[in-house]
Amino acid sequence: MVYLELFISFLKIGLLGFGGGMSIIALIQIEVTNHGWMTETEFLDIVGISQVTPGPIGMNCATYVGYTATGSVWGSLIASVAIVIPSLIIMLTVCTIYMKIRDKWADNKVYQAVMRFIRIAVVCLIAFAAYRLCNKESFIDTTSYVLCAVVGICSLLPLLKKPLHIENPRWVRVIDVLSHPILLVVVAGVTGAIMY
Repeated sequence: MVYLELFISFLKIGLLGFGGGMSIIALIQIEVTNHGWMTETEFLDIVGISQVTPGPIGMNCATYVGYTATGSVWGSLIASVAIVIPSLIIMLTVCTIYMKIRDKWADNKVYQAVMRFIRIAVVCLIAFAAYRLCNKESFIDTTSYVLCAVVGICSLLPLLKKPLHIENPRWVRVIDVLSHPILLVVVAGVTGAIMY
């Protein structure tokens, strides 16, 4: 029963606290108090630990509350997944809508400028991630190198069409989809959350 309560509570927190940060912490505190999962002192300890643990504070707090409330890893997994579900649904919905209407906007100059900006932002993000990975004090594990490599290669796929003589419309379409800036941002976010 407590697992179901956890799932519903953290799904609700994910929907209401979509902005993230301290809004999620406040909503978690309300749910913790309402369900009596732990004392106020224990919750404050969890918030303190969440702040010094690598990763988003709201996600950390959900993980620790889920574990403390149930005394099992399943509790932490259920709380973590439930709080992320709304974000994934919103991101994937936006991506799906965009994929359906992008052909109509292909010749629009504003659209082209926005896509160019997003692609540059993705490249800058990859460069920053690579810089952080080289930092000896970083907590990032080796699988993060794979993530950066996949996103980096996908973002460079359009440049490989001519050297590799890829002219088949089906493969050109696949490359266009895999290298799309919005898809790269979603893939990086989702994979990063799963790895975390």
